[in-house]
Amino acid sequence: MIDIITDIFPISKDAQDQLMNLMEEKHFEKGTLLMKANRLEKHIYLIKKGIVRAYSDHQDGEITFWFGEEGSAVLSMKSYVENKKSYENIELLEAGILYEISIDQLQLLFEKNIEVANWGRKLAERELLKLETRMISRELLSARLRYEEILTHCPSLIKRVSLKYIASYLGITPVSLSRIRKEI
Repeated sequence: MIDIITDIFPISKDAQDQLMNLMEEKHFEKGTLLMKANRLEKHIYLIKKGIVRAYSDHQDGEITFWFGEEGSAVLSMKSYVENKKSYENIELLEAGILYEISIDQLQLLFEKNIEVANWGRKLAERELLKLETRMISRELLSARLRYEEILTHCPSLIKRVSLKYIASYLGITPVSLSRIRKEI
């Protein structure tokens, strides 16, 4: 738990303890919908074990736009920042162990502890940078180059995630992904 916290932003032992007091370890089955679109989310999660995907429903089917593995934060930025309903669904692709934190309790702790408030700011900044990277990659790189990025930066995804979800993430069909994989 401490490694996940300090990877987001290093804070003192006292601040770590205060933050950890808000966390509850939860076990979830594969297929659990951790977050649902059009719902105000009351918790954020830190992944201890497992993998999740974020997706939205579209007229052509589900569109996967994010994967999270061990050490990742799982949150609806709309609920976390604006206290508004989320737009995404987040599903566990494996049975998982996650640390659950109440957003309301976390916001109260932000008001009392500047270190934890800075940790929360760094968490939001980190999520924003991930979003920016995904958006730029999707706009500027070919599907093949995006797939090669996965192979380079997140090779475990290929072993742990269904290829139909990877294809959706890349914005291509499973057949096109198969061709790319064959070429590589």
